[in-house]
Amino acid sequence: MPGGPGKLGKPKKVRSFWKELPILVIIALALALLIKTFLVQAFSIPSDSMQNTLQRGDRVLVDKLTPWFGSEPERGEVVVFHDPGGWLGETQTTDSGPVAEGIQKALSFIGLMPSAEEKDLIKRVIAVGGDTVSCKRGGKVVVNGKPLDEPYIFPGNTPCDEKPFGPIKVPEGRIWVMGDHRQDSLDSRYHQNLNNGTVSVDDVVGRAFVVAWPIDRWSTLPVPGTFDQPGLGAAAAMAPSAVGLAGALPIVLWRRRRLIAKVRVEAEVRPDRLTADC
Repeated sequence: MPGGPGKLGKPKKVRSFWKELPILVIIALALALLIKTFLVQAFSIPSDSMQNTLQRGDRVLVDKLTPWFGSEPERGEVVVFHDPGGWLGETQTTDSGPVAEGIQKALSFIGLMPSAEEKDLIKRVIAVGGDTVSCKRGGKVVVNGKPLDEPYIFPGNTPCDEKPFGPIKVPEGRIWVMGDHRQDSLDSRYHQNLNNGTVSVDDVVGRAFVVAWPIDRWSTLPVPGTFDQPGLGAAAAMAPSAVGLAGALPIVLWRRRRLIAKVRVEAEVRPDRLTADC
């Protein structure tokens, strides 16, 4: 009929859920892989070396993004890093069966579980490049002359009585790490035969910032206040300034001597002009 409604096209056929499911799974896996590679990855705590901050079996989320922007580990942070060489020793592999192994690999691929092949450790950063760190039996850990108050140490442990060390100057681009359970942690103190026990920042996977599992253990992992005390980083920060001052002082003195000599010469040659200028 003239003026009547136009002819409507056929309605589009809606895909069934089962046809869209593979696409959704692929997108989800791609996003999970992207997040694991560049943003956040879950790690499982395999030992008691970080008690009571972390318990065996805890799942922590590790920030992998900030290192991409040049950020380096800071004092007090809990970090995950690759085995620098022999820290873990010979690890025994357990046969968990093909099904469990397949699940492990799938979950590690998308970042929900650590890989069985990866050898990673988790410790607290105590000192960074440029710092001097030490600890005497019966005393506290000292960084750049400042003793640390460490409330996170496992109850009943001492800062270093079982393994005193130092003083050790941490090279630039490396860190000194220790476990919170000092008497159950084979950390930097026990590997001084290799780079004085320090770890390269290139081996650091990222900072652990939250305990995500189990639910009743959920908590953040902030930097303890003792690492914010005034002057802790002063020694490292002042070193370049001190070197610059030491180098500039002879130049300043030399210029001053030249200026004094010039004034004396002018006073001898033209005393009238010098009087007028003054």
